[in-house]
Amino acid sequence: MKRENQSSVSEFLLLGLPIWPEQQAVFFTLFLGMYLITVLGNLLIILLIRLDSHLHTPMFFFLSHLALTDISLSSVTVPKMLLSMQTQDQSILYAGCVTQMYFFIFFTDLDNFLLTSMAYDRYVAICHPLRYTTIMKEGLCNLLVAVSWILSCTNALSHTLLLAQLSFCADNTIPHFFCDLVALLKLSCSDISLNELVIFTVGQAVITLPLICILISYGHIGVTILKAPSTKGIFKALSTCGSHLSVVSLYYGTIIGLYFLPSSSASSDKDVIASVMYTVITPLLNPFIYSLRNRDIKGALERLFNRATVLSQ
Repeated sequence: MKRENQSSVSEFLLLGLPIWPEQQAVFFTLFLGMYLITVLGNLLIILLIRLDSHLHTPMFFFLSHLALTDISLSSVTVPKMLLSMQTQDQSILYAGCVTQMYFFIFFTDLDNFLLTSMAYDRYVAICHPLRYTTIMKEGLCNLLVAVSWILSCTNALSHTLLLAQLSFCADNTIPHFFCDLVALLKLSCSDISLNELVIFTVGQAVITLPLICILISYGHIGVTILKAPSTKGIFKALSTCGSHLSVVSLYYGTIIGLYFLPSSSASSDKDVIASVMYTVITPLLNPFIYSLRNRDIKGALERLFNRATVLSQ
């Protein structure tokens, strides 16, 4: 009977964004433009870090992985949303839906862990500057990234395997623009108590523990800045943290508002809009935040343009 229920739903329907049909063309153009800027902007960040030797430091090593993660996170959800807008086909196969959910959780978790690694890097750079090169060695940086990938994969896989055990009956409509885990659980006609327990424990730990580590790192950084003997030292410290702190505030601010603050059942449209913030807007803004606020990135960009100009002559 369980197998029969599972096979009765071969696809789901994604309702998409809460917009009127006559607005589809405008929003299609808007989101297509934002997606292309996200991909090109983050690819430019990766290219600059790879080509410019001045950026071969732990902070920019983590930033290159964050840029790749942002491209991947947007690519998991936005292309399908654009395709649905263009073709008016809202269906997604069961296997495709579960796959999308897996990679969405994976890259969201990876973002959390990479931001935490970057916060630790800033903590060592500001609080222990004389020991920075001995602590933040290449081996440690590779280890932090590898652990981030393993933890993200493990968490995403646990949710996916538990979801695969559930039965889905008649209702297959998801009031979202991607296959969100919570929305899928609401459609199940099986007991989801174990799934909810894993979300409450492991899922929230993946968000709260990295956030706590980031707050502790910046707490120590704040104390060190206040002890700085000159305003020049304060401004230098703030300039190295400003970009990262901006991204952390934007990313976690949206997630906390979406998953931790209470909401009514009638606020699904607000949840969709909030999801757009950290799946589309945050990856879009990251390249601008790091290029406009970071002198090293701006310097690398100028050197790349100068090199391209010389080669073109």
